[in-house]
Amino acid sequence: MENKKITIKDVAKQSGVSIATVSQILNGNAQKFSPKTVEKVLAAKEELNYEPDYFARRMIMKKSKTIGVLVPDITNPFFSTLVRGIEGVLYRENFVTMLCNADLDMEKETNYLAELSRRGVDGYIIASSAISNQAINQTLRKKNLPFIVLDQKKAEGFSDAVLTDDFAGGDLAGKHLYELGHRKVAVVLPEDATENIQNRLQGFKAIYSNPILIHSELSKEGGRQAVKRIVASEATAIFAINDELAFGIYLGLAEVGKTIPNDYSVIGYDNVDMCEYMTPQLTTVAQPIYELGQTTAERLLERIHHPKKDWEETTLPVQIKKRFSTAHLK
Repeated sequence: MENKKITIKDVAKQSGVSIATVSQILNGNAQKFSPKTVEKVLAAKEELNYEPDYFARRMIMKKSKTIGVLVPDITNPFFSTLVRGIEGVLYRENFVTMLCNADLDMEKETNYLAELSRRGVDGYIIASSAISNQAINQTLRKKNLPFIVLDQKKAEGFSDAVLTDDFAGGDLAGKHLYELGHRKVAVVLPEDATENIQNRLQGFKAIYSNPILIHSELSKEGGRQAVKRIVASEATAIFAINDELAFGIYLGLAEVGKTIPNDYSVIGYDNVDMCEYMTPQLTTVAQPIYELGQTTAERLLERIHHPKKDWEETTLPVQIKKRFSTAHLK
């Protein structure tokens, strides 16, 4: 014989108060009632081992306490650190993070967006540029659903956004290599670069107007594959547009008998944890990744609580971390 499911009605009966009172107390409004009433309700909940029905609660409260987070590639440590920052803030505010990893697949990203909408999440954090503004308009804006874009996608005036100063980051990378005496510099980046990466390139071009551009997949393997074209060029230094590319370049250079920084200076972008564990430690442009995640979550929660406030775009600063993968040109 199956055990009878305990309901909110049973908790009300056990504690001697109304169903409405139990509902209010268990849904975060305990301050409206006396400590004695709250104590009785919580004691009854504990004794009966009552667990609220998620879907029933969703129908009554019109809230799921869930936030959908869409990232393009969770294997990239940048995004895992970013999600940690997001999740920390959401957990503190009693929200659950629903993570969707799109594997750099545009169709998968769009499908995830629609599926999160069907599941009734309370808000969306979009950390991918592949989702078109048209898809966002149809799925989110049309339904007045709270969302925020970050890092790879500029808001273009129709949503909140949290970004980092990519132009300044590219400029910092260029200045550092130029001060070290390098005049022939290769930039490794994807051919169809996202807007944030294009901004890094433009910042770099403020120092090097005509760098050697080497297009490759935005991954460690992409960096490794780019090495043949790097060594065939006149470059003495390499700007990897993110740290993942830089890690692949390390391996690729080692495979052809080249050393860092004796043969090539290498600078990355992001400052993921692994930079300090490489030999030599990687010089890189540091984004405040964890803070980026925290700020994004905070801005989205503000939007959920104040849906009619003006759109905000926040840009966080970057800085250069000089380590041992760059050196003066001999």
